[in-house]
Amino acid sequence: MALSKPAFSDVDSSRKTRAGLLAEVGHTPLIPLNQITRDLPPDVRLLAKAEWFNPGGSVKDRPARAIIEAAIRSNALGSGRILLDSTSGNMGIAYATLAPALGIKVHLAIPANAGPARLNSLRTLGAELTLTDPLEGSDGARQVAAQMAARDPERFYYADQYDNPANWRAHLETTGPEIVAQTDGNLTHVVAGLGTTGTLTGVGRYLQRQLPSARMVAVQPDGPLHGIEGLKHLPSSEVPSIYDPALPHRQMAVSTEDAYAMTRRLAREEGLLAGISSGAAAAAAVELARELTQAVIVVIFPDSGTKYLDESFWEIS
Repeated sequence: MALSKPAFSDVDSSRKTRAGLLAEVGHTPLIPLNQITRDLPPDVRLLAKAEWFNPGGSVKDRPARAIIEAAIRSNALGSGRILLDSTSGNMGIAYATLAPALGIKVHLAIPANAGPARLNSLRTLGAELTLTDPLEGSDGARQVAAQMAARDPERFYYADQYDNPANWRAHLETTGPEIVAQTDGNLTHVVAGLGTTGTLTGVGRYLQRQLPSARMVAVQPDGPLHGIEGLKHLPSSEVPSIYDPALPHRQMAVSTEDAYAMTRRLAREEGLLAGISSGAAAAAAVELARELTQAVIVVIFPDSGTKYLDESFWEIS
């Protein structure tokens, strides 16, 4: 089903003329997963929402655009203030991809052990980086960003993606409507990983209003020490304030090994070079699908695997 592009939001006209890239965010394809589902009942379908088709290469383009637009409307980025946030990679790349089209500078707090491809991408896009303690992870980077903003509030606008309602509203307004339209309203489940939790919260609230029969399934690592980039083990992490724990109808835990194995399968059997969090979501979706006899399951694939090609798990046969 064809989807029309939404009108660009009401930022001032001088900025609009330079913001063509922002208008390209969203409307990503649904790709049937046919090979990894060969042993499932014929009336159970898995469809991957391939978010790497966004300009910045990930699902994070959606909240980044919404956060930037909301900050412009409120004049929070006036007088040359710099957009500041923490990131583990994708959100930072989204900011650094989209903000220059509006003449906005970006400063990011990011763990020092972020992959070289991510750090190189951010630097190439012109973002200023503050490297944080790798042992403190994304929560530590967030604390550093908050401290920087508190020390110099005139210089920085602290976006704080974990506490910014524009994050989940982006998915309420775009991701949710897209997947309902693309499945002609026939979807039965949406499977989404938990990171900032914006995707699950926004899509879940849209489904509550428009398709309450659909079930939301939340995916997270099975323990605090894991290798699933982009996902949080919420019991051992600082839970984002935007998260609504009443929205998921089911919680599913995935091991790092299962996420890696499914990521390899997606590449070798489906021809989809997906990221590790996509592999985790797909592993959970396949497990869910085995329990069903009739379903249309949409699984959110946050990014591609191109930023993770230096990881050793690809070499396992």
